[in-house]
Amino acid sequence: MLISPAYAQDISGLMGQAGQFLPIVLIMGVFYFLLFRPQQQKQKQMQTMLKALKRGDRVVTGGGILGTVQRTNDKNSEIEVEIAPNVRITVLRETITSVINPTPANDVVKAKA
Repeated sequence: MLISPAYAQDISGLMGQAGQFLPIVLIMGVFYFLLFRPQQQKQKQMQTMLKALKRGDRVVTGGGILGTVQRTNDKNSEIEVEIAPNVRITVLRETITSVINPTPANDVVKAKA
């Protein structure tokens, strides 16, 4: 017998370790596209919204206070908000949760001839 017998080699030796990590990599990819990426985009939109605040914008603070921006200060990130006639409070820019854009009514205005 000059030829030694050939035994079938198991592929799990080479691909076994990589096969174990494949589901973990797929799960992390799903988490990235379903959780992390949308949250990052939302944070970027929030930062641009806060930077674009100007006088006259209606805002909602984190405590649920509705008001109109009267004065902004970029130096120390404080914003003066009027919550009632002649009642103004100073809030931090980061505490503003949303800007309320007034929606126009669906009333039909007749054009003058």
